[in-house]
Amino acid sequence: MPKILVIEDDAGLNRMIREWLEFERNDVDYAENGREGLDKLRSYEYDCIILDWELPEMSGIEILQKFRSLGRPTPVLMLTGKSSIQEKETGFDAGADDYLTKPFHMKELSARLRALMRRASVNVSTVVEARGIRMDSASFRVTCGTDEVQLLPKEFALLEFLMRHADQVFSAETLLNRVWSSDSDATIDAITTCIKRIRKKVDRDGNPSVIKTVHGVGYKFDPKA
Repeated sequence: MPKILVIEDDAGLNRMIREWLEFERNDVDYAENGREGLDKLRSYEYDCIILDWELPEMSGIEILQKFRSLGRPTPVLMLTGKSSIQEKETGFDAGADDYLTKPFHMKELSARLRALMRRASVNVSTVVEARGIRMDSASFRVTCGTDEVQLLPKEFALLEFLMRHADQVFSAETLLNRVWSSDSDATIDAITTCIKRIRKKVDRDGNPSVIKTVHGVGYKFDPKA
């Protein structure tokens, strides 16, 4: 489940974009001014960023330049009313990956985002499979052997993240930052509860859990047990 940050100061447009992307099964975070947006980019990881050009406190171009100076490659789609070749060139030179001129249709926004994320992960399939579990992010379908398993959106996102980073240990705080939105009131306990629910749904009697607890460190998906 992609995690997307929307940085847009028009509250109505910001909300419209978020609602549309959430309907399309994305995890969406947001900011309504430049400084808040940059703070979130420094604190959290995203799969794609929607960035308005003209923002209070710090412009989209300034944010983009600072973000790229950190060596962060996350795809960025800029939103703006500017349409001249020179202005677009400025955006691309600052590190934008694509450019969408207002007003726009939400379906075009979705298409641009999908294209950006495909380019960013050319070799990443929508399907991930291990330990008898098969997850398809395109159809939001999970099977364990021949049985279909119903996961809630956060359960799906957390299990998919761990499976795509199999054998890597992540602290509960890192998982919270990666899977939950920054404005969520979820606590570290949410990770523990979510993992318990996932284990109950996908673990098989007599076999070690697919999600291993590394005491004092965090959790990992164990692909070999």
